[in-house]
Amino acid sequence: MPLIDIRNVYKIYNPGENEVHALDGVTLKVEREEFVAIVGQSGSGKSTLMNMIGLLDSPTSGEYYLDDEDVSKLSDDKLSEIRNKQIGFIFQGFNLIPSLTAQANVELPLVYRGMAAQERHELSIKALERVGLGHRLDHRPSEMSGGQQQRVAIARAVAARPPVILADEPTGALDSKSARLLLESLEALNRRLRATVLMVTHDSFAASYTSRVLFIRDGKIFTELRRGDTDRREFFDRIMEVVAMMGGEGSDAL
Repeated sequence: MPLIDIRNVYKIYNPGENEVHALDGVTLKVEREEFVAIVGQSGSGKSTLMNMIGLLDSPTSGEYYLDDEDVSKLSDDKLSEIRNKQIGFIFQGFNLIPSLTAQANVELPLVYRGMAAQERHELSIKALERVGLGHRLDHRPSEMSGGQQQRVAIARAVAARPPVILADEPTGALDSKSARLLLESLEALNRRLRATVLMVTHDSFAASYTSRVLFIRDGKIFTELRRGDTDRREFFDRIMEVVAMMGGEGSDAL
């Protein structure tokens, strides 16, 4: 049974004469513990698909099963409850609170879960140690580099060990060295925590760290690639070939 099962989903904005099919009959399955990239250019529908998977938006039609539960027609309150317990988000802009320390930023979502203070304290420290920031617990965002801030955001997303991690263009605001470190962190978390990780990106370099790449264009899944036993450089080359077929541009720096 797949963890994520999306069946013939449409998302239509402005229904009627000027309607826009942001998602146009998308069907996909994501198994537990996969590391998947969703690749597409701006306007391809990748962000809409990510919002749908993250329960931030609902389909116009179609079905979405998360852990075998049909979540496509649930109330906002129920969606919020499921989202809080089952999904961790990593945003391009970090979304850290400037006045809080790294540890306090990681603890904040755990407060909303109603966790006891001692449990929150222990989980936040472990999460920051996991991403190599155990020595920066008391530092505020302004005292850290962009790469370190993004790793705090990762720690915040994984602290409570949710089964699904969604990363929205996580390398978009980083230099190449920080991007590599971030992608290695996601790769390690997928392997060690056995979390299912989905990453939206326009960057072929970032996508080459995953085990499967879904290419989206005009609201449809264009094709997909599985890494299999190939090394990352060869996988990157295969990704670039598909990007070229789609008429787009990807990163060409390894």
